[in-house]
Amino acid sequence: MLAASLAQRLAQRGIFYGWVMVGLTFMITLSTASVMGLVGVLILPFKAEYGWTASQIGGPLSLRLALFGLTAPFAAAFMARYGVRRVVAGALILIVSGVAIATQMTQLWQLWITWGLMVGLGTGLTALVLGATVSGRWFTARRGLVMGMLTAANATGQLLFLPLAAWLGTHYGWRMAVIPATLACCFAWAMMLLFGCEYPADIGLAPYGETAIRPRPARIAGNPFASSLKVLGEASASPTFWMLFFTFFVCGLSTNGLVQNHFIPLCHDMGLEEVAAAGVLAMMGAFDFVGTIGSGWLTDRFDSRKLLFVYYGLRGLSLIALPHTDFSFFGLSIFAIFYGLDWIATVPPTVRLAAQEFGRDKGPLVFGWAFAAHQLGASVAASAGAMIKDGSGSYFPAFTAAGIACILAAAAALWVKARPAHAIA
Repeated sequence: MLAASLAQRLAQRGIFYGWVMVGLTFMITLSTASVMGLVGVLILPFKAEYGWTASQIGGPLSLRLALFGLTAPFAAAFMARYGVRRVVAGALILIVSGVAIATQMTQLWQLWITWGLMVGLGTGLTALVLGATVSGRWFTARRGLVMGMLTAANATGQLLFLPLAAWLGTHYGWRMAVIPATLACCFAWAMMLLFGCEYPADIGLAPYGETAIRPRPARIAGNPFASSLKVLGEASASPTFWMLFFTFFVCGLSTNGLVQNHFIPLCHDMGLEEVAAAGVLAMMGAFDFVGTIGSGWLTDRFDSRKLLFVYYGLRGLSLIALPHTDFSFFGLSIFAIFYGLDWIATVPPTVRLAAQEFGRDKGPLVFGWAFAAHQLGASVAASAGAMIKDGSGSYFPAFTAAGIACILAAAAALWVKARPAHAIA
């Protein structure tokens, strides 16, 4: 087993193998998120080539976002039942196949099957729940920091490839634009199969921050769907769960549902070229990387509820202010820095609250359901944003409404009573 051999060599140098698992998960999350985010630069080419309207394209994109989230709670159960390596390998094959088939599509229903169904399911299996599972299994100390790093990979991956994809799409067509992200998925698939490991105990290690080796837990028997639904039933009795559900719904609505899908068309309406608008999104991704890792560091030290209050409040103010800017590249760059630092900084404190309230084993499953709410919010924004644009001729009402929702989420974050940090199992 390559993982055991590499773990021994790293141990001789004082390096914990969990950091290799973080690296692998980072790579997987970055590559699959890059496929998820590609659609932001494909909407206008789809309109030009196929004559589809924003609402027609918005339907499959909404399905993709909904499946991206609805798959998450079941993904956690599948990982517990069949193992991370198998689930990740299957998901990457599904994503690559969906993108490859999409390059040959000629009808709208094929967009529903490829980008909607196949990419939605595949990316859902490798979404933030994967990071929550790996960080929970391999780390006790530094868990918030690790989750911040893996969350940053998800958000940054959705934005980082956009300038290259936009340039390739402009010069060589949208089919060439999907190649870099697809190749990244293929590379991540190979690395996970070669070096992936399920639990620290499999290679004779304790989780980072502990001295005793935890026995590998027995795999969950029975139907993973039933296991996940059982945890949902138990968690729904807790006010904390409903706070996480609502705030994460708003998180998805205000980030990858609205901004990721409609920011480039909004900028195009305001006279900014696609490549320049994609550059602004990539800038958001770069600053999100810093902001989310910083959020992980803060989550290990401060009350997660107060952090969520600050994050949602600042995001809401920035979205409300956006329609009132001049949409110059300089002005949008200021927005990108401010908004990017807060893009998905909400994840580390949300994961911590889930573990704090529901324990190490059930925490990832509960977070999976919160993430389902996140993507339901994203799905609503992707579809509603297109309908608002078609109906009113402007994206401005959608961005203002998302900002108001963020203010409400900030208030909701302080609604639940905090539990002491030592309650984390």
